Amino acid sequence: MEFLKVSSKSSPASVAGAIAGMVKDGVPVDMQCVGAGAVNQAVKAIAIARGFLIPTGIDISCAPTFSDIEIGGEMRTAIRIAVYVHRLNPIEAPGDDGRVS
Repeated sequence: MEFLKVSSKSSPASVAGAIAGMVKDGVPVDMQCVGAGAVNQAVKAIAIARGFLIPTGIDISCAPTFSDIEIGGEMRTAIRIAVYVHRLNPIEAPGDDGRVS
């Protein structure tokens, strides 16, 4: 399985663009983060991507899990974030405040 690897130095806007592009292309989005700073950037990116996608009738949500990975011969705990896609019905279209009714 391939992951978008997010670091504490990743630009949330750039990661958001990648998420939105993958969602629009129908590609599953899974992210991998090591460290609190990386998780912070990933969550900001998901929020930004959600803002990009909602006006197109697509909403996203996410679910985090822990994973033990090896980096440089050393075991580390990563957070993997799966992004789920939800197609909005016209009745659920967002209002001016961006919220779904």
